[in-house]
Amino acid sequence: MVLQREIAAPVWGWAEPGEEVTVILGAARKATAADPDGRWIVKLDPLKTAEPQTLIVKGKNTLTIQDVLIGEVWLCSGQSNMELKVSSAKDFAQEKAAANLPGIRMFTVERNSQPEPQVDFRGKWEVCSPATIHNFSATAFFYGRRLHQELGVPVGLINSSWGGTPIEAWTSLDAQQALPEYATIEARTKKLTAQLWDEAKAATAYAEREAAWKVAAEAARAQGQRPKAPPIRPIDPRLDQHHPANLFNGMIAPLIPYGLRGGIWYQGETNAEGGIAPLYGRQLTTLIQDWRHRWGSEFPFAWVQLPEFFAPQKTPSETTGWVLVREGMLKALSLPRTGMVVTLGLGSATTIHPKNKQDVGARLATWALADVYEKRGVVGFGPLPAGQAIRGAEITVSFTHTDGGLVAKDGDLKGFAIAGEDRKWVRASAKIEDGKVIVSSMEVPNPVAVRYAWASNPEFNLYNGAGLPASPFRTDDWEDKLVPLRSTTGKPDENL
Repeated sequence: MVLQREIAAPVWGWAEPGEEVTVILGAARKATAADPDGRWIVKLDPLKTAEPQTLIVKGKNTLTIQDVLIGEVWLCSGQSNMELKVSSAKDFAQEKAAANLPGIRMFTVERNSQPEPQVDFRGKWEVCSPATIHNFSATAFFYGRRLHQELGVPVGLINSSWGGTPIEAWTSLDAQQALPEYATIEARTKKLTAQLWDEAKAATAYAEREAAWKVAAEAARAQGQRPKAPPIRPIDPRLDQHHPANLFNGMIAPLIPYGLRGGIWYQGETNAEGGIAPLYGRQLTTLIQDWRHRWGSEFPFAWVQLPEFFAPQKTPSETTGWVLVREGMLKALSLPRTGMVVTLGLGSATTIHPKNKQDVGARLATWALADVYEKRGVVGFGPLPAGQAIRGAEITVSFTHTDGGLVAKDGDLKGFAIAGEDRKWVRASAKIEDGKVIVSSMEVPNPVAVRYAWASNPEFNLYNGAGLPASPFRTDDWEDKLVPLRSTTGKPDENL
């Protein structure tokens, strides 16, 4: 395992009420007694990086954990793009061959959806090697590998993720119910309430679907075809992994208060439905504040802004749920000690699971090295919008994080749109002057607003001198009619 260095690392467990417990790690020793409920906790004095040590817990029995490292520990959570394994990322053969990195360990939390907060869970630590690397979260591993290389200390990665799950499943119910928007969030899962759950009726319906599937599967095999997937067995919706708070209850709450340096997050795809997408910024800030409150620490937290996906942009501006989730992520940077990596250029029009997780992890690590570990000469952000100024027929957009200057990659600037009071968007000309972008169009003599890369799969080429792309943004707050998400075939995408 890996324990977080430089903090009073908690170690906790269960014993008989009143039982005396001693925790020993190297020269460190702490003693306590279990409370009337049988729970106990100690906090070791701040730990320094050292050779592998042995953790001993003594009560009426003795537990021994060998090969304990002291280093940097990060919680890595989200949905399928965090869950996606190194074996499914690009260049797996090369990554496997180079995976003899015993200073990197990953703890994978087993899937566990629960209607009430839990105190225990299942999972295990694995040491990074060619024999184990296939099972590691790719985004988390490539993030941790860069930190390990740059910092020269052990890195522990706690992977608690589940594909296809919404952000509301990962946030405590108490925190969400305090939101004015919770009625909208709750409505999304209202059909899954216990009042609508009839176990007998669900079992009968499933039996009918299963019987029909068996007939169809047999017919398909007889014709040499592959049968469709069998129907999914229904479960009580109160236990469903999409239900608000259920994954917080089963996969986050039991981790508290394990010592962490911070957290990284890759999620949002499931919240890109039109009705719920506008709430994502509030939901993300709520999750971060909720986790920080429960850990008792304003730990650093960064997330992956959604990359390009779906059919390429057709019009100057295409507001989709995917775009609004990106915007919510941008707005969440108002919280202190947060970061966001823009992944334009790392996505795909045809898959919601792009394979290049190496660069996703590297961009996350660049943020951490710059902002958390304060490495000199490292740039942690791409350009972020900082306001506009209107002068006649031109709008000048200012940016922060222009390290090395703004750059138009591969030719003239593209991806900008401009509109007047009529709110009709047209493609705009854009140029870089004095660290700002000047946007205009002969079709809009009196502009009022600008948008950049405003589509699920947009045109874009604005970067800073460090090679990091600018975030998509808009300077207006108009409520647009949403453009349906569409795959490259023109049909609604089924991955969501």
